[in-house]
Amino acid sequence: MENGQEAAPRGWRAATEEALYGPAGFYRRPEGPAGHFRTSVHASPLFAGAVAELLCRVDAALGEPAELAFVDMAAGRGELISRVLEVLPEKVALRARAYAVEKAEPPAGLDHRIEWRAEPPPGVTGLLFANEWLDNVPLEVVEADVDGTARLVLVRADGTETLDTASLDEASADWLRRWWPLPPEPGLRAEVGLPRDEAWAAAVRTLERGLAVAVDYAHTRASRPPFGTLTGFREGRETTPVPDGSCDITAHVALDACATGPRARLRTQRAALGALGVSAGRPPLALASQDPAAYVRALAGAGEAAELTARGGLGDFGWLVEPVGLSADGPLASAGLLVDVPDHEEQ
Repeated sequence: MENGQEAAPRGWRAATEEALYGPAGFYRRPEGPAGHFRTSVHASPLFAGAVAELLCRVDAALGEPAELAFVDMAAGRGELISRVLEVLPEKVALRARAYAVEKAEPPAGLDHRIEWRAEPPPGVTGLLFANEWLDNVPLEVVEADVDGTARLVLVRADGTETLDTASLDEASADWLRRWWPLPPEPGLRAEVGLPRDEAWAAAVRTLERGLAVAVDYAHTRASRPPFGTLTGFREGRETTPVPDGSCDITAHVALDACATGPRARLRTQRAALGALGVSAGRPPLALASQDPAAYVRALAGAGEAAELTARGGLGDFGWLVEPVGLSADGPLASAGLLVDVPDHEEQ
């Protein structure tokens, strides 16, 4: 309410920006994202171990530089970056420079080796890793009206929606034509991923040399959801998205549109983690008699790996992998992260 009047409806991009990142925004809350939803980082320490392994392979591909950057985009409360530092081999950890990029304030007791920033550092060499960042970069939602014309969806703070009567701006219309053509059927929806493309391109440009990886729920041009994916999360449950700061607001990412160059590759999380040594295979039964404690640990690890790589769950996340100034050969290519993989081998 402003001066006793109800605020005018606005596009989902502006409404989401304030609801998530404004002074009273959802991501400013002390409990952080972990208080409302479970990511791969929270599911198992195996995920941080895989990211640490990836950082080591990037280090080798770069020729073990004197300073190796690890940039954790949308760092939350520093869970991933802290765990990666804990498990890095000493010879790599001694050269690592850790940057946590997050709009919220840093948590108490943060590892002194971590530099907390609102923006990624420019001109670094190493790994930029963005786990579930792009799905929270606000975007506009459009819907086909009764005549089949794509209109901007406007929303009030209570979640009530209306359609704008004005034409879409040319940049949004161009993006839709290229990446998410909306059939002229009333009620069909699309989400204009242009802000995410721009955010990702800006992040990739901060790397002088290295690897940029974005991990998120994703879709491609061949399988866009007809009614979009905009949704909310509160206290571990999916809910109607309401831009009042009470819930997370998220939408899946058109990762194919985000790719900045011809060397970018898309992988499923299942395939990417497999390439980094995460296996859900059951440990050999012989280990149970030889070392029961080790068998129990291995069995627990296999269960956690199964959750991280599960079909219909975290394993279906997309990984957008983009090299910057790295050779097509070497530690990354040999792991299958930068080579073309037939679709059936990704499943």
